[in-house]
Amino acid sequence: MTSLDKPTTPGSTPATHAAAEPGEDQKAVTQAALFNAFGGIRGTVETMLPGLLFVMIYTFNRDVKMSAIAAGAVAVALVIVRLLRKDTVKHAFSGVFGVGVGVAFALFTGTAKGFYLPGMIYGAGLGVAFTLSALVGFPLLGVVLGPVFKENLSWRTRNPGRKKAYTKASLAWGLIFIAKYAILFPLYWWGDATQLGWVLIALKLPPMVLAVYFTWVFLAKAPPPIDVIAEWEAQEEAEKAAKAAAARENGV
Repeated sequence: MTSLDKPTTPGSTPATHAAAEPGEDQKAVTQAALFNAFGGIRGTVETMLPGLLFVMIYTFNRDVKMSAIAAGAVAVALVIVRLLRKDTVKHAFSGVFGVGVGVAFALFTGTAKGFYLPGMIYGAGLGVAFTLSALVGFPLLGVVLGPVFKENLSWRTRNPGRKKAYTKASLAWGLIFIAKYAILFPLYWWGDATQLGWVLIALKLPPMVLAVYFTWVFLAKAPPPIDVIAEWEAQEEAEKAAKAAAARENGV
């Protein structure tokens, strides 16, 4: 079987199509794919709600245990609702995992800041990972979004325009995340837990929206993705047809 990140033939139609200029249809497809990949409005709400509930409860009663348990319960409830509706649960599960780790830290340390620390470390780590991946020429965003666009890793060797776009987008994500946590960690060390919580909530959505916007701008201007899944399926069909033709010729 031919590798999915290499052309099946030098003049294959998908590779030629990848060199075409991007149009309005591609921009719309890119926008829809990014919207779904990052959870859309519902995924955003599910990501923000447990943390917002924790901050609100802790602001009013300063009870770390009650705040943590309420946040964890809401995160689990959101997953259950998705399961009952038979919706995709990948974003909800990632959210409940993050909240669960935060709840465990909060209950273990007995401080509200413990709830925020795991997520902050994870986010800062992502910022560094995105930046380094762009600098070494293997942009992390391409690895994440390649399957979404059915191109897998074909952009690495067959579509230099998209590799460049993924590199720019990964660098944007990295710098935005690093800037975000450059604000938050001083608050964690020297600020009040309630202040930190509200600033975290305030900075939850805008940096993400900005990063996704930059991703859309770069990818919308890049060449279209090479659908390696369609190539693979076409090759499978061609092999089946060749075998059937050979069998007929041999009188089988």
